[in-house]
Amino acid sequence: TTKIPFRLNQNHALLTFEDEEVAQRLIKMGKHTVNLDNKIADVRVKPFTLEMGIKFELHATISGKVINVSEVPELCIPEDWMRDKLELNFYKSQQGGGGEVESVNYDKQSRTAVITFLRPGAAGGFVRCTKYPFFVNGRCYRLSVSPHINVHLEKFQLYCGISKKTILLKGIQETEDDEESVQDMIEIHFQKPSNSGGEIEKIKYVSKGVTWVCFEE
Repeated sequence: TTKIPFRLNQNHALLTFEDEEVAQRLIKMGKHTVNLDNKIADVRVKPFTLEMGIKFELHATISGKVINVSEVPELCIPEDWMRDKLELNFYKSQQGGGGEVESVNYDKQSRTAVITFLRPGAAGGFVRCTKYPFFVNGRCYRLSVSPHINVHLEKFQLYCGISKKTILLKGIQETEDDEESVQDMIEIHFQKPSNSGGEIEKIKYVSKGVTWVCFEE
């Protein structure tokens, strides 16, 4: 689930309650009188809507038959010869994997190849082989081998980012107290059941400038 940012402006506060019924009750009341260090402030409680959010499941599967090969050396030989050399080397592998090769897709420009084996599980022996020996014309080169990963998305959904447990306070008057002290006074007020409040999960107050607060689903 992506995190959705919300712009919290100067002299505004966000309060997230443990119980969404508390937040909805305070929103219905609309206005509240808060004592900020012997200074009375009439604040407005507002609901707010975030931007659209995205939720999805990302599934990754490591192939048991396919490996990715990179850092193939640049040699003055035809491409079909290079494919044959790659097939022969991985067919004769001493790394505990390998076997009969079904296909070799070689890209000379990027110096990469995709090797597909016939036998399921044949790619397993190369998963931890970062530098694979590659013999061509009496010389030994080192190839970088990595697992081939199939990635696909499932359950892709858009959802409207409305927090039922969070309220937005507006109209908080500036005081001589520091930001943290004012935040504490707001928290004390809205935690009291006598003020129609309840247990607060999180609070953020901004006295100057703006800040970004991130929400999850």
